[in-house]
Amino acid sequence: MISLTVNDRPVTVAAEPDTPLLWVLREHLGLTGTKYGCGVAACGACTVHLDGAAVRACALPASEAAGRAVTTIEGLPGGAQNPLVRAWVAVEAPQCGYCQTGQIMQAATLLARTPQPSRAEILAHMDGNLCRCASYNQIVEAIQQAARGA
Repeated sequence: MISLTVNDRPVTVAAEPDTPLLWVLREHLGLTGTKYGCGVAACGACTVHLDGAAVRACALPASEAAGRAVTTIEGLPGGAQNPLVRAWVAVEAPQCGYCQTGQIMQAATLLARTPQPSRAEILAHMDGNLCRCASYNQIVEAIQQAARGA
């Protein structure tokens, strides 16, 4: 049994300690906003927050999240009214949309640490979150718009 807090809710799941956090979230808890992309922490589709830091849930054993706070896209403050989510929609960042939850979760950690990031800071922070549709310019624009509070 693994006990952790997911989206501000304490949960206990019956999972092997080496089960990737991604599968605990998706299969045990039904939180399917976090996506499976590569399985080796290389694409960022599975990005969630662990104690406020962006991590790749596909490669993180659930046992490492025990006793800690996990936030998924479903628990992002404000939900659809979150400034990042609103900006994503406004600039039409999603193409296929598959990577977007991971992109938003990665961007949220940047804005929490650096409320007014430069373009260079955005690019550096988002490096490693891949978008196969190549909507990178829209992603940067959405982050800039969210930072402006527009």
